[in-house]
Amino acid sequence: MIAPKKASFQGNPSHLMPSELIDKCINSKIWVIMKGDKELQGTLRGFDVFVNMVLEDVEEYEMTAEGLRVTHMDQILLNGNNIAVLVPGGKPEES
Repeated sequence: MIAPKKASFQGNPSHLMPSELIDKCINSKIWVIMKGDKELQGTLRGFDVFVNMVLEDVEEYEMTAEGLRVTHMDQILLNGNNIAVLVPGGKPEES
């Protein structure tokens, strides 16, 4: 009997697990869209298995009744439960 082939992603870099992609973003800009009305952009310094993240040189964007509010922070620890979307490379520049 012929043994079935096991799936292997070793030679193909296009098959990354989410945690592998986040790991490749360490020390790079990342754009984080939170659940609710907040977005953050900063340099990813670390994360854990729950996707709790440490960001440095952070800009927080929040939509309020008065309009867009931007807050600058040196460092922040984000709770992974509140993260909706991660975008490697940072927020796109507005033209």
